[in-house]
Amino acid sequence: MSDLHTWVGLLLGWVLYAMFLTGTVAYFKDELSQWMRPELAHQTELPDQAVVAQRIADELGTVAPGSPQWSMRLPDGRNNSVYAFWRTATGTPGQRGFGEANFDPATGQKVTARDTLGGDFFYRFHFQFHYMPVIWGRWIAGVAAMFMLVAIVSGVITHKKIFVDFFTFRWGKGQRSWLDAHNAVSVFGLPFHFMITYTGLVTLMALYMPWGEQAAFKTPAERQQLNAELSAFIQPGKPSGQAAPLASVEAMVRQAQERWGRDNVGRVTATHPGDAAARVAVARGEAGRVSMSPQYLEFEGTTGRLLAVHEGVGAAAETRGVLYALHLGRFSDSVTRWLYFLVSLAGTAMVGTGLVMWIVKRRQKLPDPERPHVGFHIVERLNIVTIAGLSVAMTGFLWANRLLPQDLVARANWEIHVFFIVWLLTLAHAVLRPAKKAWVEQLWAATALLALLPILNAVTTQRPLWHSLVEGDWVFAGTDLMCWVLAGLHAALAIRTARHRPKLRSTRKPSREPVTTSATLRKGEA
Repeated sequence: MSDLHTWVGLLLGWVLYAMFLTGTVAYFKDELSQWMRPELAHQTELPDQAVVAQRIADELGTVAPGSPQWSMRLPDGRNNSVYAFWRTATGTPGQRGFGEANFDPATGQKVTARDTLGGDFFYRFHFQFHYMPVIWGRWIAGVAAMFMLVAIVSGVITHKKIFVDFFTFRWGKGQRSWLDAHNAVSVFGLPFHFMITYTGLVTLMALYMPWGEQAAFKTPAERQQLNAELSAFIQPGKPSGQAAPLASVEAMVRQAQERWGRDNVGRVTATHPGDAAARVAVARGEAGRVSMSPQYLEFEGTTGRLLAVHEGVGAAAETRGVLYALHLGRFSDSVTRWLYFLVSLAGTAMVGTGLVMWIVKRRQKLPDPERPHVGFHIVERLNIVTIAGLSVAMTGFLWANRLLPQDLVARANWEIHVFFIVWLLTLAHAVLRPAKKAWVEQLWAATALLALLPILNAVTTQRPLWHSLVEGDWVFAGTDLMCWVLAGLHAALAIRTARHRPKLRSTRKPSREPVTTSATLRKGEA
């Protein structure tokens, strides 16, 4: 079990660390997206969702005429813009098949903010890794999650006194200190770590284990019924070909508000708007509901007549919905979201300390620490670029958001390019520099980038920290303050690493000559 824990933790440990860290940041992806679009005004109060829905629906009629389907996410306490996407006319060669944009809820116009993927980049990278086919990324994430489950179970079995060790920490004891830290952060969030790993697999269970679904639902109609039960996106049927205006979307949202509350409508979807066969679905928001199972009202598009109420699913679908919601944490209020963040950060530390402990433990057994074998050298450099280098790359992504020209073509993609370019530079740095110096220099680089980011924000935008504090804009103020907290954490790690002196195993061979003592002399005399 000890060997199993060690090797499954190491082989995909670098992937798991990146998944944990970016997933941890993704719990505040909506707030980070606001910070990365400083042109959008601070939302002092939540606008009326029904009015906003009508305003955006009218605009989509102009922006996406003839679209067979469009959908909008309404503003809420965490989003100050309306994100909408629409399908383009089928059969048009050379097109993506859909369009997307963010809209200003106050005017209904497309926002003039800088083009950025915002916090959604970290969320998608967390399980897709960006520069690869989506299916491959999700398979890699699934394999890594399964390795993580094995590591958690084998770790509990291996450490018989793991709960006792949680209260033990020996500072400055080399391998022992790393083991104590690893045990502490592991036990601190053990139920959460198990839950988040298992539910991560559940979110993509149809990809990893499709055979039951394929056996149970054999016809296209049955599969369409399954999709309808698991999603609030109603399936577009065949258009009638008869033009008819869409009824009042505002009135439809008002009915949903009467049922779920004024600010608890999440999404509005329309199929074949402008056609007599149009349908509109108004879905309930996710806040305060520990299930991702869809709840929505379905309306006849041309008259606004309520056709169906979908507020319940089967037991299996509801179980999936609850596990899905537990993984994403979107139901949570601010306090619960911070708890998610802190325990997930402990999970990140658990993986990171495990990777470092592998190096610390084996360094003491090297015949010549100055000339380690190739495997040791590779693991050591990958640890540096994954742990310290990823912090540098993620902060570089935020710097790119402030420094790249706003009119740059494919600007959102260039922010992502900067992330990977910086990460590759940290890899080159880790290979070229001695290991300890590479650790210290990259940790100090992350410290400097994080500490200076609020200053960069103050220079390049109209939203400096002092202005945000006065306005009560805690999205901007909180992001700036959190940068300084994380800068302090990286600085502490850099100082600690610089002061560390590894304790190497003594290579002196014991003498084979008998040792003469006063006791042996007396014995000989006797």
